[in-house]
Amino acid sequence: MSRVPSLSSPFLLGFDEIERVLDRVAKGADGYPPYNIERLARDGKSPERLRITLAVAGFTRDQLEVTIEESQLVIRGRQQDDKSRTYLHRGIAARQFQRTFVLAEGMEVLGADLKNGLLSVDLVRPEPERIVKSIAINDLGDET
Repeated sequence: MSRVPSLSSPFLLGFDEIERVLDRVAKGADGYPPYNIERLARDGKSPERLRITLAVAGFTRDQLEVTIEESQLVIRGRQQDDKSRTYLHRGIAARQFQRTFVLAEGMEVLGADLKNGLLSVDLVRPEPERIVKSIAINDLGDET
């Protein structure tokens, strides 16, 4: 069965890369760790921004990594098993994760904070410039 492209309208030209990104995001969507994305209103000093908050209880700052790789925000967590402990019951496993968010062009990461088991990453979307460009129409004459 062939896949029908979601951006196949003849009015959407050059969106092949966006379609590939959407496919990649859909394939990598597992449920761990859970996260929220919220919009924070503009205040006196700060512009409107987005905040991604991940539940990373049990991870220390040194076990977390936040990077930007090819216009993607990548958040990784790595825990090591503590070999010196003997468990009678183990319900909390040492886990690793990688959560990826695709960033629109121009998105900037302001910073990341870890507090009470929640990792928050703030992003800002700069106001887009409204550009109007006039295209000259050449007169090639009548070809009869």
